[in-house]
Amino acid sequence: MSIKDLFFKYKSFIAYTFFGICTTLVNLLCYRCFFHVLSIQNVPSTVLAWFFAVLFAFVTNKIWVFESKTWCLSIVCVELIKFFLCRIATGLIDVGVMWFAVDKMQWNAMLWKFISNIIVILLNYIASKMIIFQNRNIKGNI
Repeated sequence: MSIKDLFFKYKSFIAYTFFGICTTLVNLLCYRCFFHVLSIQNVPSTVLAWFFAVLFAFVTNKIWVFESKTWCLSIVCVELIKFFLCRIATGLIDVGVMWFAVDKMQWNAMLWKFISNIIVILLNYIASKMIIFQNRNIKGNI
């Protein structure tokens, strides 16, 4: 099997990994800005960072990772709702990890933000692939 064949076989996973790293960077930079620069408390900083990361992830996942070609408003709305509901679930996991690790155990905030993001990325990939972008090959207009 050639490198080109391997790339196309794992294109979705490669793209998800790349944009997962980008989403993690968005999350980490937002968290750092809110928590360290603006001195917003840990949990609100985590929630705000999550929100901006989810917006970034929806666009990149829809267009480049799962190549959802559907732009029919009703389908996009369903994808967006599913995406946010799944991300709320993993966002709560992120908040729980950060609350326990940083607020209760007093461990390093940035290290635990990174660890928490790895867990969240894996769970989000599974949800996106199996639940959210099921109509990715349907072409439609708004």
